[in-house]
Amino acid sequence: MMPETTSITLYTRTRCPLCDKAKAILLELQEEWNFTFEEIDIETSDELTERFGLMIPVVYMDRKEVSFGFVDKFEISNRLQKKKLGK
Repeated sequence: MMPETTSITLYTRTRCPLCDKAKAILLELQEEWNFTFEEIDIETSDELTERFGLMIPVVYMDRKEVSFGFVDKFEISNRLQKKKLGK
């Protein structure tokens, strides 16, 4: 049985330098790790803007929040490693 692919969702907004950094980190990690990547602009939805307004960027891995604000490359990498090892 193939292990399921990890999915990472990045909630961002325009004109957000931290969001740009987070996206760059995730794209860099994607070269090393196998995961699907989706970016969602919270400004496309009042609900998302209300939910994430001051927290962005927000990173979800497999539908669980794992990081917000400053996105730490090593933390995300460690989470991907644990997932790969089935921990």
